[in-house]
Amino acid sequence: MAFDLGTPVNTALLLYILYAVQRILLPSNSQSKSVPHEFKGGYSWMPKAHPPTLLFKTYTPKTLEPFNGEDGKRILLAINGIVYDVTAGRNFYGPQGMYANFAGRDASRGMAKQSFDLEMLTPLDQPLDKLDDLTPDEIENMRGWMDHFSNKYIVCGKLVENGAV
Repeated sequence: MAFDLGTPVNTALLLYILYAVQRILLPSNSQSKSVPHEFKGGYSWMPKAHPPTLLFKTYTPKTLEPFNGEDGKRILLAINGIVYDVTAGRNFYGPQGMYANFAGRDASRGMAKQSFDLEMLTPLDQPLDKLDDLTPDEIENMRGWMDHFSNKYIVCGKLVENGAV
């Protein structure tokens, strides 16, 4: 089967290949004389302000409690000793959200039992919940929530007993 320049398809392909090779081997050296209008006012993709820097910190139930999202503050919650910054999910964890009772608290038992009741929360002046009475299914459920939070939100600290810091 020979290459035949008599067919229009072969001729068009040859011209295209020659043009592409010429553009690669002999690129244009001309510079644009005007600045694109998109950049005249600066870069539009830059944020108005950068978010505050998050440092990995150690929290106690009492030091975690102020981070409940009230007055526009950050929202943190803990599951099994890991503290997550869930501020990005303000609609869920903020003061009017359906998970608002977990904001600024240890949500381990509530997440494990899929319960949003206030009795799932350990009082702030009590020791951390050891979660000894959870069933294997509840522990697996809690781990699923931890995986979800680790993939979606920033891990910003660990939760320890009151007085341990």
